[in-house]
Amino acid sequence: MNDSVATQDQKAEYRDLIILGGGLVGMTLALAAARAGITSHVIDRADPADLTAEGADGRASAISTASWNLFTNIGLAPALKDLGCPIDSIAVTDSMKPGRIDFTPKPEEGSLGRMFANRDLRLALFAAAREEKNIAWHVRTEAVRRDRGPHGVEVELSDGRVLKASLLVAAEGRQSPTRDEARFALAKWDYKHRAMVTGLFHEKSHDNTAWEIFYPAGPFALLPLRDDDQGRHRSALVWTVAEKDAAGIIAMPDAMFLHEVESRMHGVLGRITLSAPRMSYPLRFHHAGHVIDERLAVIGDAAHGMHPIAGQGLNLGLRDVGALVEVLTEGMRLGLEPGDAQLLARYEKWRSLDTFMVMSVTDGLTRLFGIPGRLPSAARRLGMGAVQRLPSLKRFFMDEARGMSGKLPELLQA
Repeated sequence: MNDSVATQDQKAEYRDLIILGGGLVGMTLALAAARAGITSHVIDRADPADLTAEGADGRASAISTASWNLFTNIGLAPALKDLGCPIDSIAVTDSMKPGRIDFTPKPEEGSLGRMFANRDLRLALFAAAREEKNIAWHVRTEAVRRDRGPHGVEVELSDGRVLKASLLVAAEGRQSPTRDEARFALAKWDYKHRAMVTGLFHEKSHDNTAWEIFYPAGPFALLPLRDDDQGRHRSALVWTVAEKDAAGIIAMPDAMFLHEVESRMHGVLGRITLSAPRMSYPLRFHHAGHVIDERLAVIGDAAHGMHPIAGQGLNLGLRDVGALVEVLTEGMRLGLEPGDAQLLARYEKWRSLDTFMVMSVTDGLTRLFGIPGRLPSAARRLGMGAVQRLPSLKRFFMDEARGMSGKLPELLQA
C-alpha cells in the first residue's frame, strides 16, 4: 500500500478501523489488526521520510519482554532482532554512593527487555505497513472533522478525502485532539521537570547494563544501545532536570553539555561524545478515567502519560494494542462489528486495572526518587536497601521491567 497516494477507490473504501496517529503505537495497532484480518485507515500528518531521516530523532525505547512477544507475533521480529540491545542488568544507585542495587535476572529468566533506537522501530513498522493490504496509510494530512454515530464513524481529512469505518481509534499522543473533543476527564499534573534526551558514543562497553543514577536534582539514566556499524559503543541518555534549570542546560554548547554529563557518569563508560541530536520535553502525568466512548477507543499516550523513570510508557501503549486487538478479534468472530459497545466496554475493563497499577507504581517511584528535595539522600538509600533485601519486592520491579505483571493478552505472550 502506497503511503502517499490514495486511489479513487480507496477514497470511498469502508474499513473496520480509522486510526488517528501513525506513530509507534498507532502503527503497531494497524499491523496487529491487519494480521488478524482487520482492515484500517491510518492517518498521520507527518511525513514518514522526515521521521526516519538519519539524525532526526535521538530517542530510544525500552521494549519489554511482553512487547517483544507482540512484535514477534505480528511478524516484526526478523526485521528488529539484530537492531536491539538486550538489557541484562539494571544498576540503580544514589549519586554513585555505596548501596547500589543490581537488578539481574537468572539465566533462565531472560533479559529485562531490549533497547531500540526509535528510528529503527519506525523503519521496521513503516516497511511492514507498506506491504500490508489491510492498511491504507494516509500521510501529510490530518482529520478536520470526526463524526461518530450509532451506525459508524466518518472522518474528513485536510486534503478533502472522507473515510468511513466502524470504530475510531485515537493514537495521537499526549495532545490528542480527538480525546479532548470527546471531553474525556483527565487526572493530570506537572512534575515541573524536563527530560534532556540524546545519544552518546562512549569509550567503554556498557556490557548490556542500564544505569539509573538518582541525584538530588533528579534521575540520570544511561540506557544501552547496540554498537553502531563502525563498532562504536552507544547508549541513550535521559537526564531529568528541574524546569527552572532547563533553559540554561538547553542553551549550553555541546562541549559544555558533554562536560556536565561526563561529571555525572563518574567514568563508568569512559570518554563520551554525542551520537544523536539533543532534545528535551516536559515531564507530566495524565490518565484518562475512561478510554472509550461511542465508537471510540483511546490508546497509548492519548490515554495515559507518565514519567520515564521506569521506561514503561511505550510498553503500556503496546499492552493497549494487544488487548484491543484480542477483544476485536474475538468479537468479530462472533459476528459483532469493531465499534460494538460491548466490545469497547470489555476493552476498557481489561485495561483499567493494569494501567492504573503501572501508572501508580511509576508515579510513586517518581515522587520518592525522581523529584528533587522530596526524599533525603539517606532515606533514598534506605528505600533502595529495602528493595535489595526483600526478594518479593525486587521480583515485582523486575516483572514490571519485563512488562510481565498482570493478565496479558495472547499477543503479548510467548
